[in-house]
Amino acid sequence: MINNVTLMGRLTAAPELRTTSSGLSVTSFTLAIDRGYGENKQTDFINCVAWRERADFICRYFTKGSLLALTGSIQMRKYEDKNGNARTAFEILAETVSFCGDKAKADKNTAETGNGNNGQISADFGEADNDGMDLPF
Repeated sequence: MINNVTLMGRLTAAPELRTTSSGLSVTSFTLAIDRGYGENKQTDFINCVAWRERADFICRYFTKGSLLALTGSIQMRKYEDKNGNARTAFEILAETVSFCGDKAKADKNTAETGNGNNGQISADFGEADNDGMDLPF
């Protein structure tokens, strides 16, 4: 059987680290993920959970609006709501989490450091010298 999910989206709120009675770190968070284009564009809100070191990592380095990618699996859990009704929740159990960068910060860093070279040759690379040899292409 295969139960594998890969998602990339933005956190809808700052993740909060909680600790179970047995001392395990856990965090629950929601990813906003766009699908479709133009007038058909919609956003899905996917509930996710991370345990142990992954929970610590997410809470330490990600904030509301952060873009992150994760791989994991879909899990289903049953619970009883405050009115005594049986409910079922589906969520993604995060197994790996990665930074995806932040476009606004990347644009700001490029503007500040001048790394956008506007078609110029970088000072890190010299001109190629082929010593008079013909290139194979």
